[in-house]
Amino acid sequence: MNEDLTPVAVLSKCERTYQLDSVSVPVIKGVDLLIRPARFTVILGPSGSGKTTLLNMIGCIDRPDAGEVVVAGCDVNRLSDDDLSDFRARNIGFVFQNFNLLPVLTAYENIEYPLILAGSSAKTRADRVPKLLEAVGLADKAKNLPGQLSGGQRQRVAIARALARKPRLVIADEPTANLDSKTGAAILTLMRHMQERYQISFVFSSHDRTVIGAADDTVFLKDGVVLSVQRKRDQASQ
Repeated sequence: MNEDLTPVAVLSKCERTYQLDSVSVPVIKGVDLLIRPARFTVILGPSGSGKTTLLNMIGCIDRPDAGEVVVAGCDVNRLSDDDLSDFRARNIGFVFQNFNLLPVLTAYENIEYPLILAGSSAKTRADRVPKLLEAVGLADKAKNLPGQLSGGQRQRVAIARALARKPRLVIADEPTANLDSKTGAAILTLMRHMQERYQISFVFSSHDRTVIGAADDTVFLKDGVVLSVQRKRDQASQ
């Protein structure tokens, strides 16, 4: 089987500055970055290094002030706000630090919700949602509300929801920050398993160096500048 080596995202000379009252604060400074397809990529850096801003640009939530962002082959700077929103919904899933589940919906319904928004048929939803619940180990929690789930279980629901529309890319901003170390390690293992199973790209941020071992690619960011990118060689090329 021939592997698609087309990058899932490419950032070229990206700049992002925020205005705080009368002060301009540069957050991303001339970043060039390539995100490989079907890989586990970690953006590593201390608090305030620009990790979230960089993730938001890769995830098409924020636009650069200068430079180019190409995601799934599309120059997203050329899209209108409405077209960008549609593009993001089709191609990118998100896993949030605080889970962001809808509290009045069950685990099943939270995963189903993006499919309803996309206009998927009842048959498609009935086929896909149970498979995702099973994949994240929560087949027996389908009817539970988020308040009836542990933090780790809620994050598993969030991961399944992010995968519901079969995105090219999943963005996760410090997804283990609110979990204890054992649960966080289990969530990282699950994310790695889902990345391999569905052959999509996961890009997540962290300031914890212990996650480096789980990644294919590690991006070292400091003060809005990419210091280096460490890429593991594929087994097939070794």
